[in-house]
Amino acid sequence: MSYDLDSAVKKIPDFPKEGILFYDITGILMKPEAFSFVIEKMVDLYKDSGFTSVACVESRGFIFGAPLAKELGLPIVLVRKAGKLPGDIYKRSYKLEYGEAIIEVQKSDINKGDKVLLIDDLLATGGTLDAAVHMFNEAGAQVTDIFAVIGLPFLNFKEKFKGINVTTLIDYHNENIN
Repeated sequence: MSYDLDSAVKKIPDFPKEGILFYDITGILMKPEAFSFVIEKMVDLYKDSGFTSVACVESRGFIFGAPLAKELGLPIVLVRKAGKLPGDIYKRSYKLEYGEAIIEVQKSDINKGDKVLLIDDLLATGGTLDAAVHMFNEAGAQVTDIFAVIGLPFLNFKEKFKGINVTTLIDYHNENIN
């Protein structure tokens, strides 16, 4: 199956601030053929990977990771914003443009020796995913692959992920619209 994924991505100028072009995946979700294309590509990429779990970053990573995990017969590990998970948790803070944020995973969802595929919708600077990688590593699991539907390689995210396979379906090379 082939699909012009770029045509499904909504490009919103001046969001979240003037001069930034926002790449919105809801256009993919509004076109069943685009969404199906993404999931089929993911299944093709990872069907023989040997992963033991699929970790999905809140919230848009859930949308793409859940159908993949179902197709591969793998458990889904939720990487959530702080305060959303009960019980014993791992947590990791990371820097945002203006401040910090925290992500969490339930300790019972990570096993030592797990081989993890980490999924999000868009990979920009990689701060959230980098925090997730460190959290899994500290728990004794290994994130060997990262998948995002959209990548912004001009923000140098690959520098953070040496030794990890990073795959994006579509890359945009300049988000500045001015």
